[in-house]
Parts: sequence; structure tokens; C-alpha cells
Amino acid sequence: MDRLPRWLSRWRGDGIIARIQTPAMARAIAKSGIPVVDVLGVVAECSFPLVHVDNWAVARMAAEHLRERGLENFGFFGIEDENWSDQRYAAFCGAVAPNPVAFYELPRQALMSRSWEKAEDRLAQWVKRLPKPAGVFICSDQRGALLLEACRRAGVLVPDDVAVIGVDDDEPLCEACDPPLSSVQPGHPNVGYYAAALLDRLLGEFSPPREPLLLPPEEVIARFSTDMLAVPDRSLVAALRLIRDHAHLGLTVERLARHVGVSRSVLQRRFRSLLKRSIHDEIVAARIKQARDLLTKTDLPLSTVAERPGFKHQEYMGAVFKARLATTPARLRRGSASLAGRR
Repeated sequence: MDRLPRWLSRWRGDGIIARIQTPAMARAIAKSGIPVVDVLGVVAECSFPLVHVDNWAVARMAAEHLRERGLENFGFFGIEDENWSDQRYAAFCGAVAPNPVAFYELPRQALMSRSWEKAEDRLAQWVKRLPKPAGVFICSDQRGALLLEACRRAGVLVPDDVAVIGVDDDEPLCEACDPPLSSVQPGHPNVGYYAAALLDRLLGEFSPPREPLLLPPEEVIARFSTDMLAVPDRSLVAALRLIRDHAHLGLTVERLARHVGVSRSVLQRRFRSLLKRSIHDEIVAARIKQARDLLTKTDLPLSTVAERPGFKHQEYMGAVFKARLATTPARLRRGSASLAGRR
């Protein structure tokens, strides 16, 4: 095995963790007869076990982040002929339905050609045509600078006119963008941990799983590119900010209305009219978000996790998670924990 091709990611004894990029690569590895785990998932006819990020969950998380800002107009900027980009587009459309999604994509090599300026100008024209305010989901942080430059060319302000979110949380790349780019953190390190664990099982002569192991994203890293609220009602904007900042302090609908200076019934109508959800739904969503952060980033007891976001008790938090997320806090914590840190 000292002549392994360069495109193999890792060799473990008599097995391989590989980024299989073409059918020819898949055939070459298959001839070896050794256990293989794919961590790329771009070859449709590849029969090897796959461990990968869940592109559908990534897109849903991006959509939730944009919808939390009151946005109803959406766009998607993808990479042509990439199945993972197509998956994220399809999932994003489903997550923001029935709102339509404006679509634009460029081939990967477009940035390497002499027609880069023309590609940038065409992208700027697409941005200019978007109904405003809009939220744009970029399939990868690698395309973030390109879209933000197109916004500048189009005279479109980010985030005031267009909020932009990418994927991968490539911190140097996101921070170098102007403005800094918000991004979904998909949990790529976990792919390596779980791929290694699966390969160990295959080396132990376990049967390969029938379905891909798709790992959920971790969180949205919010930066300035989505720091906006697309709501014309100032009292509603104030209410939303209070919920995000103080939902864990036992915030009630009555107290919220009093803070923003309108009656409970008026504020409730504005929430349902402009955001299509109730004040209670927004408060619960804010508490769930904080609880998820604590579950995935700390080892605090579940009772403490329930207390900090403002849930009445651990059992109530569990009931809310089952109703809203179709899971339990304990299961969420187990699923998001890295293999190296938990085993």
C-alpha cells in the first residue's frame, strides 16, 4: 500500500478513508477489495459507505436564520454541476416554501477564466433584480466574496437590502469578506471522527450500513452580513431584539408589550401579520436556540440547560424539544458530540 494515489484522504491499516471524486477513482479503489469509507459523496454510482454532512439540514438551518430576520424574498447562489450544491438548493427551496427562490449558479472554473469581469457583472445584474429586502444563501463560503462584490457593483447594501449567508464557517475567508460573512458551521471535523469509527467497524468485519451517515450542522456563526431585521414596524423590531436578548429572563407576552409601548393584542396581530407566527412561538424559538447551544457546546447537566434559557424545568424542555424538533435534549447532545471527545 505504499503506492496509494494522492487523492486518498487517509489510510488506516487495511482500510481507506477516501475523498472519491470521479467514477474512475471509485473503480480503482473497488479493485483493491479493501474496506473503504467515502467522505465526499459526489459520485452517484459509488457503492461505498458514505459519511458526510447533511446538506439538507445545512440548508434548513440557513433558511431558519434568514427567516428569523423577517425576510420573505430569497435567492440561492450555487456552483454548477455539483450535487451537494443542488441538494442545498432543493432543501433551501423547501425550507422557505411557499416563497419562491431566485436561482443563480456559475461553473467552478468561471473564476479562473479571462471572463471573470463578465461573470461578476452578470451576477451583479441578478442581484439587482432580486426583490428587496432579500436573503441569499450561498452554497459555499468560497463564493462569498464574489457575491458581495456583485452587491457593491449593483449598488445593493449588505445587509440592509440583501442579507447573505454561506456554508463552512471558513473563518479567515468569512472575516476577510466585506462585510464579514455569516456562515453555517457544518461540523466537518465530525465527519472524520465518524468515518474513522465506521472504518474500524468494517475492519472488524461488520457489514457496511445500507444508508449514508449524514451528520447535522452545528450552528450558524452570525456576522455582519445578516445583521438586519426586515420589518418596517419599529415596535416589532424592538420586540424581536428583546426576545433574542432576554427570552431567558422569564420574558412574557405582557411584559414584552409593555416594554415596546403597545397593547398585547396589537403586538400579537403585528407578529402574526408580518412574521406569520405568534409572540409565544418566537420566545420559545429563542429559548430552544440557547438550549441547543448549551447542549452542543457544554457538558452542563440537563437540569441546568433547561434553567438557563428560561424553561420551567427539564421535563418541560424535553416536551418542547419533542414537539418542535422531533428529538430529545439528550439525543441531540449525543448526536452532536464528536466521537473523539465522547468515546
